[in-house]
Amino acid sequence: MSSKKNKKLTPTQQQYQNFAKAREPQRPVLKNCIRAFVAGGTICTIGQALQMMFIRYFNFTETTAGNPTVAVLIIVAVLLTGFGVYDHIAQWAGAGTAVPVTGFANSVASAAIEHRSEGFVLGVGGNMFKLAGSVIAYGVFSAFVVAIIKIGIKALGGM
Repeated sequence: MSSKKNKKLTPTQQQYQNFAKAREPQRPVLKNCIRAFVAGGTICTIGQALQMMFIRYFNFTETTAGNPTVAVLIIVAVLLTGFGVYDHIAQWAGAGTAVPVTGFANSVASAAIEHRSEGFVLGVGGNMFKLAGSVIAYGVFSAFVVAIIKIGIKALGGM
């Protein structure tokens, strides 16, 4: 707790905060990082294997193989979420499953499953993008900023 907030507490509250902090279990940060790295790397390796399969067996190019690869990863993530498997993987792996596109698919599918009892329109349709909506908005805004920077660099380079 910051010292500024700590000053607003009574001595008894400060004593309790110190007591609670001393007994708080230490988080295994290194272990969590390794798990996230392994899980995220495994998902990305599976994606790379899928892309290579599409290139080799279905005559896609490197550019065009990306779309079916992402689609397969999304479908698998949604199915694993529906069967309750993805939650167990995510609980073990932490952020490693949240970063790739599978994490986005999981967030949309989880919200849809959670609100299905409220109906398809108001429940599923109205709530499935609550968490994912901020990701979409941030992604669109980030793409806009990167495009403006790229245009600016091109304009300065052309002078």
